[in-house]
Parts: sequence; structure tokens; C-alpha cells
Amino acid sequence: MYAIDQQNDHRTQQRAKLYRDTYPSFARWAEGYGVIQHRDETQVRVFDLCQQLLCTGRFKQIDEVLDILSAADRLASASMWLVVHMTYSNRVDFSGSALGPSDFKTNPQGHTGGSLNMVPAYVGYMAANRLAGITRSWLMGQGHCVAAIDSVNVLLQNLYPEQSERYPLSEQGLTQLAQDFYSYAITDDGRPGVPLGSHVSPHTAGGLIEGGYLGFAELQYVHMPLSGERLVAFLSDGAFEEQRGSDWASRWWRAEDCGLVTPVMIANGRRIDQRSTMYQQGGLSWFYEHLEHNDFHPIAIDGRDPAAFVWGIFESEARLEACSAHIREGHMHYPVKLPYLIAETEKGYGFYGAGTNAAHGTPLPGNPSIDEHSRNLFNEHAAKLFLPRSELELAISQIAQHEADNRVSEKHHALCMRNVMLQSPTEPQWQTEGDPISPMAAVDARFCEWHLGNPDRRVRIGNPDELSSNRMGKTLDLLKHRVLKPEQGVAESIHGSVITALNEEAVVNAALGNKGGLNLVVSYEAFAMKMIGALRQEIIFARHQKALGRPPGWLSVPVIATSHLWENGKNEQSHQDSAFGEVLLGEMSDMARVVYPADANSAVACLDACYQTQGQIWGMTIPKNDVVTVFTPKQAAQLAEQGALTLDKTDGAPVQLVAVGAYQLGVCQEVKRTLSKQGIQCRITYLLEPGRFRQPRDLYEQTYVSDVAAHTSLFPDDIRLRIFVSHLRPEILLGVCRPLDLGVDRCIAFGYCNQGGTLDTSGLLRANQSDAQSIATVVRQQINRG
Repeated sequence: MYAIDQQNDHRTQQRAKLYRDTYPSFARWAEGYGVIQHRDETQVRVFDLCQQLLCTGRFKQIDEVLDILSAADRLASASMWLVVHMTYSNRVDFSGSALGPSDFKTNPQGHTGGSLNMVPAYVGYMAANRLAGITRSWLMGQGHCVAAIDSVNVLLQNLYPEQSERYPLSEQGLTQLAQDFYSYAITDDGRPGVPLGSHVSPHTAGGLIEGGYLGFAELQYVHMPLSGERLVAFLSDGAFEEQRGSDWASRWWRAEDCGLVTPVMIANGRRIDQRSTMYQQGGLSWFYEHLEHNDFHPIAIDGRDPAAFVWGIFESEARLEACSAHIREGHMHYPVKLPYLIAETEKGYGFYGAGTNAAHGTPLPGNPSIDEHSRNLFNEHAAKLFLPRSELELAISQIAQHEADNRVSEKHHALCMRNVMLQSPTEPQWQTEGDPISPMAAVDARFCEWHLGNPDRRVRIGNPDELSSNRMGKTLDLLKHRVLKPEQGVAESIHGSVITALNEEAVVNAALGNKGGLNLVVSYEAFAMKMIGALRQEIIFARHQKALGRPPGWLSVPVIATSHLWENGKNEQSHQDSAFGEVLLGEMSDMARVVYPADANSAVACLDACYQTQGQIWGMTIPKNDVVTVFTPKQAAQLAEQGALTLDKTDGAPVQLVAVGAYQLGVCQEVKRTLSKQGIQCRITYLLEPGRFRQPRDLYEQTYVSDVAAHTSLFPDDIRLRIFVSHLRPEILLGVCRPLDLGVDRCIAFGYCNQGGTLDTSGLLRANQSDAQSIATVVRQQINRG
């Protein structure tokens, strides 16, 4: 069996005792500090690690290594002490004196148990960096455990400027930290009033994702580090239950284009109010077998001990490097069994209530500000974690040695410092007006040109299904499905860049994780809805970074919805859904760019515009079937730049037809021809990016939306009747484009009205009363009435 206790056999006990008896410094470290204790197995592993570090010349004496590990013990204890203060107290006392009723919050909040479990992990990560002289990157999937990260970062002063200024390493600074945690402070302009949140945020030094959606870190981590980089990913056993797809990491990892990854599951066994499915199905023994079946190499460590994490990180990387060398020499084949650390612990270890349901949040039985029993429990258990100021400063000096190691601090690790820009390829092969061609085929050819012009940028194509069917055949032939056993004559390769799985969350996160490279995602429009959670997390995090003056430098990601609503008439209504773009239009439009290219040239122009920006998600709804090319190259570029374009400025025309979507543009052209024969003149305007014409919701959107002159030129107020013919649901388009609404007597919108079935495109338009005949009839009635 795999459990840690069962691995501490008699031989391990003998070896641990031998090392303690032989090396007094080892015996001193082995005593631990407070609740931080070292099991015999960890002692044996650490002794072996010490010898490795001596043999490599990194250190000259074992005492140097042990001093750092002892410092990690003390730093972990002090950080756990600070975590419980962040949950419960309004005051931090460096003397360790007992706190009184007025020192406690009236409304304590925090994910205390998980944060306590994360402290030894994050401290172990810091100590491993110090011992190696390397700044690895880190990722935490359980973002609600941010108190662990903040407590360690504040003690080490590994902080961004706004936190560094507010939380210096002083009694006042730590008191301010505790007071700010769940203070719900808000500024006069409605923004959070403190640089601290309940989850990982852009204020969190080195933070990459909020971690509010459990399971997405599990899908991203293997795609994150570039070759030569290292990542330690802290994961949750609850996330294993939450999100499928993390089992496939070994399917995607390749030494040739991936950095070293060390996944670490914090296995504390509980969800909010019950045991996780993993534990109900057989516990950790079952999970170890599950990992082995999915090409992982599970390694059990003591999740209560920072030294166990240190050893685990070194061991994981050493195993992965050895496998990489064997593959280069031809002695091994993919898949590599990825090392996977299982940090066995109990929820909230180190404080009162460990292992109980209450440990998830606030473990004390009552509020210490009014309950004497709870106050006594807090003081009793916090005292076990206390570290005197002098010892704290010594521990910090041992860990924070970045200048001596000539390495960057953890707040500047490689993955959070991306700055990706591409060399623009040659001019695209523009299509001639009037020629029918698939816009997706044009995107396919243009993407290949972007890749070939930037061959050193790692590519990830997120493909839940049928890339060829979606007219991306050239891309598939060039970059190929990433598989373990390529089939002869099929576009497959061990080193392919197309991440294909029947799981929308998994493939979109492959692209979102590849922030050092070039990405593209293609999905059916209806099924792209399953990607929204992951996209929204990225959009929000990037927007907050921008607001702090640290805008993200990763290359913007196009997420293409094709085989879309109006092309899926032959399928049932489950395939007929415009919600993907509608939901993204609800996000801040300077970060979530929602566009509806109408032809090949406008689609290519949008792709080019996307790859010349950073930190944005471009939701592109593009036809895959052949449509007539409408825009000249100049018009397509203008359309992408300003978000809309008037195709024909018919002088004095009382009706403006505004099309959103390729098939809707065709309808507008037919309506114009019909009404023209009846003496009613129309002008047609194509609306590519509705968000450019919204009422801005803050200053950032204000700089993004169309200026007054362009707005007035494209959408004049003296039009008698404005008709929207929309790919979207009409109410949503009108809501987004409220400034364009002339009122119920002068503005009518047509679009998807939730009608469908097994129909062709014309039938689907008719079912939603968005066909030319229906629209022309309404326009004629309105004009005659006026």
C-alpha cells in the first residue's frame, strides 16, 4: 500500500536514527519546530537530498542546507500563525501575547483550513528555489487559499508595490494585512478599497489565475512552461472531482517543447461539507492506482512538512529530466510517466478543528470577539505557531537570498512576465469581391502564415472536434494532432500542436495555458459555451492587471465559434445557440473583443488585428460555408479598425439596415433590393463589433468605444428607421448597442428568437422571422405608417 505511515518501515527508522546520531546539525533540524515535525521517511529523503546538493557543489557543508530547511520550518509556522490572524483578528502582536475581545473581528471570514494546508507547500516551494538557486514558477488552482500566499509573501516581502507600501514587515504592517482581509472596503468610485482579496488576484505577487473555477489550473499547467522553464503547480483534491481532463497531462507533455512541471495535490480529504468522491471511492490508495493507469508516477509526501515539499520538487524534476535524457538517447518513448506529488494532510492541520468540516472556513466553535471559549482556543493554538521576531528575521534572511543567487524574486517568475509579440507575415492573399469562399478557409491559410512567420513560437490549437470539418485543414496538415501513437497517413504526430479532445474545457485551457506562444481555438458555436468559465476567468484577471498598470503581455487568443447557429439548421436546436458571443459581450469590451466577420477578407483582418494585441480574448463567430466576398482589403481593414462600415451611402435613404453576421448581411442586401423596387431607399451598414458602440461602463471602455465623429458618421440620428438584422438574439444586441437605439417607433431588431429544429439556413431565418420577406414587410408597414 502507498500510505505514508505504511512506508515508514523499520529500515527507514534505522537510517533516520543513524543520520541523527552522526550529524548533530541533522538531529537539531529533525526536531522540527512547533507543529512542523519531520517523519522518519522525510528525514531519510532530506538526507539524500543534502548529499546531492553537496555532490553538485551547490553547498559545501550539510549544515548550510539544514540551516535553510530549519528556516523553512520557522517561516511556515510564522505564516500559519499569520493566516489564523488574518481570519480572526484585527491586531497582530509581535510579542505573541494573548489577544483580548477587542482584538478580534466581529465577522471573521476565510478559507482557513485550506490556507493552513497551503503554507507548508508554498514555503517548501520558496525553500526549494533557494536551495537550487533557481526561481521556478508557481500556480495555485485553489485560489481561495490566497491567505497562505499572502502571509508568506508579506513575511518575505515578496510583494508588488501596492502591497509592499501597505504591508511592511512590522507590527503595523501585519495588523493592516489582518484588518484588510475580508474588510469589504470600497473606494468612493466603487472599487475594492484594499490590495487584497479572497482569491488570488493581480495584487498577489506572482499570481497567474484567480483559481475561482476549480479544475482549470489542472488543465493548464502542463501547457504553461516553455522548454527550459520550471513550474510547481499546487492542485486540489476537490478539483479532481470538479473537472475532468487533468488525467490527460501525460498525453500532452513533451520534453522538446515543454518545461519541467511538478503537479502537487494537496490531499486533505474534504470538500466544504463532506468527503470528496475520491475518498468515498477508496481513498488515496485508489487515487494512486488511478494516476498510474493514466501515466503518472505518484509520489507520497507528508503534506504537513515544508521539507517534504522541498524533497518532492527536487525528486520530481530529477525524474523528469532523467526521462527526457532517455528519450533523447532513444531508450524511452512517450508517454513519460509524469511525477505527481500527493501531499497527504488533514484540512486545517496545525490549528484547532483540523480535519473537521468547520476547518474549511472558520474552525473555532464561535466568534472570539464575543465567545470566551473560542478566544481561549485561538490564543492556545496560535501560541503553538508563534515565532519570535528575532528568529523570524533570521529565517527570512536564510530564504531570501536572491541577489546572492543572481536570480529574480518569485514575484517576477517567468510565467507571470510574458511579453509576446509576433513578426507580421507578408500581406495576406485577399479575396476578390463577389467570389464565394469559406471565411474559415481564409482564416486557415492566414493562420499558417502567422505560424510560418514566427516558427519559434510554440503553438497550441484547441480543437474539441472536427478541425477539418471546420475548414482548418491546412493548419491540421501543418501542425498535426498531438498523439502518443501516430497513425500512418493521418495528420498526427508525437510533437503535434493541435490539442484534440472531446472536452471543450480541456482544449481551451491548453491555449490559455500557452501564454508564451501562439494560440487559436476552434469550436462549434453552440458547444463553445462550455468554454465560457475558463475564458471569463482570464478576461477578469487580465482586466484587473490592466487596471493596476501591469497589463498582461501574452498574445491575444482568438476563440472561433464556427459551424454556427445559422449553419446548423440541419441539426436540432441544441446546435442552434448564439449565447457564446452574447455572454462575452457582457464582459468588458476592451478585453473581450466580440466580432462577427461577414466574409473571408473581414475574417482575415480580424485575425491579423487579434495577433497585434496582447491580453485580450477575441470571440470570433465565423461562417465555415462558402459566402460571397463583400469587403475589399481596404474595407476589411477599416472594418476591423472601427468596428462598423457603411457599404453604400444612399443619399437621403430613410432606412438604415444594420447587419450583424454573414447570413444577415445577405438578408439585408435582399431587403434593400426588394424595397428599392417599391420606391423605399435603404443604406446598409455592417456592424462587426457591437461592443464598440455600447455605453461605456468605465474609463477603460470609454477609450475603447467608437468616438463621437465615427459614431455619428456610421449611425446618424436623422435616419427615419433603423433596422438591425442580427446573428444574436435581438434584445441582447439592442441592450449592448443602446446608444444606437432610436426608440420603439424608429428602431426594430430581428435575430434569433429561440426558434429552430431540423431546417436549412433559409428555413431557420424564416422560423425566426429574420428572412428578407418578413423584414421587408415590417419596414414597409413602418414607413407607410410614418
